[in-house]
Amino acid sequence: MKRSTSPLLAVSSLHVLRDATTILRDVSWQVRRGEHWVILGPNGCGKTSLLRTLTGYLSPSSGAISVFGQVYGETDWRDLRLRIGLVSSSLQSSIPAAEPAIETVISGKFAQLNLWAKTTRPDRAQALRLLRQMGAAPLAEREWQYLSQGERQRVLIARALMARPKLLILDEPCAGFDPLTREHFLGFINRLARRRGSPPLGLVTHHVEEITPAFTHALLLRAGQVVAAGPRATTLTSRALSQTFGAAVRLSNHGGRLRLSLPRSAGDARVL
Repeated sequence: MKRSTSPLLAVSSLHVLRDATTILRDVSWQVRRGEHWVILGPNGCGKTSLLRTLTGYLSPSSGAISVFGQVYGETDWRDLRLRIGLVSSSLQSSIPAAEPAIETVISGKFAQLNLWAKTTRPDRAQALRLLRQMGAAPLAEREWQYLSQGERQRVLIARALMARPKLLILDEPCAGFDPLTREHFLGFINRLARRRGSPPLGLVTHHVEEITPAFTHALLLRAGQVVAAGPRATTLTSRALSQTFGAAVRLSNHGGRLRLSLPRSAGDARVL
């Protein structure tokens, strides 16, 4: 796919400080059409803070963020939030237990939780089409409380796509999954990334085994700073990941899927 020279998302020299604590330091990152990114790092590295800053819930201390050429601080935050779709388990507790899945999807158009806006027949048709794309059409009238964790994640992805975002970020979407559900879901994400018309994806994780072949680029974070950012072939290396996780690790590839191991001695390694 031919990529545009203009980035969809541009983060430049981003700093976030709170009191005497530096949360993000000099973070620069660009996402272009046709790119699917992994945002990888250990717990506490700044992944969640970066997402909160991108979606306007955490104000930068300095630096610049633009989405499709619109600069944060010069454009209504609410409009820019609709351009970045976020799928996070943190949303789940705010969805009413008795809300049908189709209404949860429609709520994404209005950036609402607990849908109260007046909807139209075209809204319902669009929501059903997205559920069908997610392989979740039979769930349309099922209440939220009766959906499994994997079903909820598919509904939340459909919800994010309802606003036609320019970038879709999946914040640790496999958290809480059993191994079989995780593999099924990762296969679905891989197909979504390869689907014609799909927006660029950002997968936030601290597990390299969740990185499927469709992801083309990686942003590695440690202690609020960028360790590496760029094409996966040059960023997902044993050396860069050792720096990211603060320990000597070895990256291996098994049938297109990645794995980290912690060497103990020559010929002996422990899988992380």
